[in-house]
Amino acid sequence: MSARKFLVVADDTPEFMAALKFACRRARSTSGHVAILRVIEPAVFEHWSGVREEIERQARDEAEALLQEVAGFVQAETGYPPEFLIVNADNARVGLKKVIGDDPDIKILVLASASGGRGPGPLVASIAKDGVKWGARKVPVTLVPGDLTDEEIADLA
Repeated sequence: MSARKFLVVADDTPEFMAALKFACRRARSTSGHVAILRVIEPAVFEHWSGVREEIERQARDEAEALLQEVAGFVQAETGYPPEFLIVNADNARVGLKKVIGDDPDIKILVLASASGGRGPGPLVASIAKDGVKWGARKVPVTLVPGDLTDEEIADLA
């Protein structure tokens, strides 16, 4: 298996699947594989640590469940199981910086733009504003229109 990884951020937006499908197609056509990142942001409930810990445990369980849901799809599309990355961070950008800084095999970050005129989404807007500073590494970002059909993804990737 190639060390070339396409990194996709798993979030709760409908555009996530467009980014994942595109990354899978590119990974298959370039003998790479897919890594999926889920960032768990800290719980803001600070009054009782036991409650905060329970909220964080539930967030991790939900992240693992989401990644397991898409694992079969990635395996079928690429021939390889995805790499799951679950990171606790203040926000997605901080989580991305950590993951990309720690793993030199990540070669491309694949994101999908919001569809339906909702704007670019917070992560895309952050990258557009602040650039793609991932520490000492430079990683290209592929921005996929979030409303691409499966046929359009197949044609482009």
